[in-house]
Amino acid sequence: MNGFKVMTVHNRYQQPGGEDAVYAAESMLLEQRGCEVIRFEEQNQIPDGLIRKIETAVSCTWSVGSHRRIAALLKQHKPDVVHFHNFFQQISPSAYYACQDAGVPVIQTLHNYRLICAAATLSRNGKVCEECLDQGIWHGVKYSCYRGNKMATAALALMVDFHRKRHTWETKVDRYIALTEFARHKLIEGGLPAEKFSVKPNFVLPDPGPRSFESNGDYALFVGRIDETKGIPVMVEAWRRMPRNIPLMILGDGDYRPQLEASLRQHGLTNIDYRGRGTREQMFAAMKQARFLVFPSIWYEGFPVTIAEAYACGVPVIASRLGSMEELILDGITGLHFAPGDADDLAATVLRAWRDPEEMLAMGRAARVEFDSKYTADRNYDLLMDIYQQAQRGIPLTMTPIRATALAGSTS
Repeated sequence: MNGFKVMTVHNRYQQPGGEDAVYAAESMLLEQRGCEVIRFEEQNQIPDGLIRKIETAVSCTWSVGSHRRIAALLKQHKPDVVHFHNFFQQISPSAYYACQDAGVPVIQTLHNYRLICAAATLSRNGKVCEECLDQGIWHGVKYSCYRGNKMATAALALMVDFHRKRHTWETKVDRYIALTEFARHKLIEGGLPAEKFSVKPNFVLPDPGPRSFESNGDYALFVGRIDETKGIPVMVEAWRRMPRNIPLMILGDGDYRPQLEASLRQHGLTNIDYRGRGTREQMFAAMKQARFLVFPSIWYEGFPVTIAEAYACGVPVIASRLGSMEELILDGITGLHFAPGDADDLAATVLRAWRDPEEMLAMGRAARVEFDSKYTADRNYDLLMDIYQQAQRGIPLTMTPIRATALAGSTS
């Protein structure tokens, strides 16, 4: 839609991650299709000193500076919509109020569960945790769920609770975007308004194209953050229990890297090739030589772009039967499920997949078909513009049935 103006708002993370990549890809997509994109970005900072920490805690609930700067940009550029990705912690929901004062519709993509969970992941100590759903977000302070710090968790809980009591979430946001049906269900269960939700998945830009289906693939592959919540210990333990003739390549970096490298040395796992963080081009090249992708995450996940990237390359995915992963991977069609956190079940599933390369090739072809129907840039642009236009017209949404696959991982 040429001439359409979108202001995108995003608070970057200190450690660049999937949300930052999705924000950048979506902004690029809009520009490629002729939209004018006005970017408002901040960078998260960890404050030093008690006074600075208190100031940051207050501003994450209501940032006077962000409200003022966004109000000025709205007056200058007069966008058709404002699309928020992450407002925490520098920007704050005060920016919503500036948009409403200017009469500009607000769209908020919810990349995680921060508005209903202090940890933003609905997980704690390596397991799914929904106590904030049942007992309120202040419950997370007891466990120091945000950054392992009670004060920081209390600041986050204050922000969520303050705006819940002011009805910010119901009255200042015109449309929420959930990345999966599963996420929509959980967010509504947590108290967000059902009539304001649309579901739009992440996508891959540019399309890397499918692999050659003449080769079986040389190894299993993991791509992602090296973190316990991503199931790294489970994956390593599964490889300990398998024959050593099944190679695994790992691409990524993160806080758990020292433990991973120590574990590989300790157990002599020479069939696991850890290569650190690669470029995007190196990642796609590795995917196209893989027999399948392993995705052993132990939390619900939002929408892992890595899964869509594997599908784009025609690579099936072996993933935890949990949350969004259960929804995105069609068991026996585009990949296989295993019991989350169960190294024995993961080992058995990998062994089955490795020993049947023809089945993996068939699943890889099906994965590419799934990509073409759901996760292309063209499809995503159409969905996004439809959401923008609905928000402009103020059209309330009617809840559509949530598929059984979206509910199967719920513990509520």
